[in-house]
Amino acid sequence: MRFVTRAKVHVDRIATAWAIRRFVDPEASFEFIDRNRDPTQLGAIPFDIRGAELGHHGGKCTFEVLVEKYELRDSSLQRMGAIIHAIDVPPDEARSAELVELADAFDRIRDSAMSDDERLIQGGVICERLYLDCGGSGEAFRCS
Repeated sequence: MRFVTRAKVHVDRIATAWAIRRFVDPEASFEFIDRNRDPTQLGAIPFDIRGAELGHHGGKCTFEVLVEKYELRDSSLQRMGAIIHAIDVPPDEARSAELVELADAFDRIRDSAMSDDERLIQGGVICERLYLDCGGSGEAFRCS
């Protein structure tokens, strides 16, 4: 499967791409485009792009929508989704120290001079660790 999303990926897009490769299609490829480019002309599945089915809907971030759409019934993904949501759509209240630290790690990845492919690899390591910390299984992980 081919997927397309906005360039300079950050927490929700990184986590969504990780989940796609981890649970939906281990061979998935990703294209990164400017936010003003029309993704419908690319023959790929758009995510976290305005108007995409795989985007923010009903108060959920893209990661949560992906888990729901593909019926990924893993309670560890539900817990992880709540964390990704809290980083991507921050509440008005103060964050825990752990959440601030995790958000900072994703910020460093986003702000680095890496390519988006490299951001997915680096962010995938964080996502896998987070998934395991949420109780997930480490079997069959592929980070690239």
